[in-house]
Amino acid sequence: MSTIAVSPVTVAVVVLIAFAGAAVALLGRLGHARAVLTACLRAAVQLGAVSLIIVWAVGRPFAVAAFVLVMYGVASLTAGRRITSGRAAWWAAVPVGAGTLPIFLILVATGTVPPEGIVLIPVAGILLGGCLTATALAGRRAVDELTQRRGEVEAALALGFSDRDAALEICRPAAAHALVPALDQTRTVGLVTLPGAFVGMLLGGASPLQAGVVQLVVLVALLAAEAVAVLLTVELVARGRLTEASRPS
Repeated sequence: MSTIAVSPVTVAVVVLIAFAGAAVALLGRLGHARAVLTACLRAAVQLGAVSLIIVWAVGRPFAVAAFVLVMYGVASLTAGRRITSGRAAWWAAVPVGAGTLPIFLILVATGTVPPEGIVLIPVAGILLGGCLTATALAGRRAVDELTQRRGEVEAALALGFSDRDAALEICRPAAAHALVPALDQTRTVGLVTLPGAFVGMLLGGASPLQAGVVQLVVLVALLAAEAVAVLLTVELVARGRLTEASRPS
């Protein structure tokens, strides 16, 4: 079975690439040189810990459920903090959960995804990760748009629009662009990119056809989940739930 070897050379290459990324950010004055290094370090520590936890949890249904719930909480808080601060950040749990749960249940209930911990955890993680990104992008774009175009919101209010409808008219088109990364990834799969599920299946010894089917399921599920997440995020911002700054005065 072909895979990436765990060796001192692999470690050295990863460290070298991490420092190269930080150097580019530093020399280019991007302002994220330290963040590049800390993100890489956190990824190494977290993946090591998660690998050990998954080995223990996969055969225990309650442990699998607890692990997925922890991922959900972290995804919700991370997305919320990208949009606002304080308790309002927890409203991000609504679009993240509403995007992930129905698609996840459909995949499991239909037998498309076998009810095994070793499969359920990564599938849930992929969906949660996609909804995290979609929620954060949509929320940030919506808030920024309402802040920059506040005069247009007030004009809509003067014309008789409700607070929610006035906000939606202004922020929805910009927030909808949060779906563009998922759309582009789905449109160009196999032509430009070979996503992680496909490559992982091949490295694990699956046939190219099996890997292609798995990747198709993942991409379609992600696109549907993120569409739900974006829709609810825009609604929450328009209603002033995710951030007070988004509510017209």
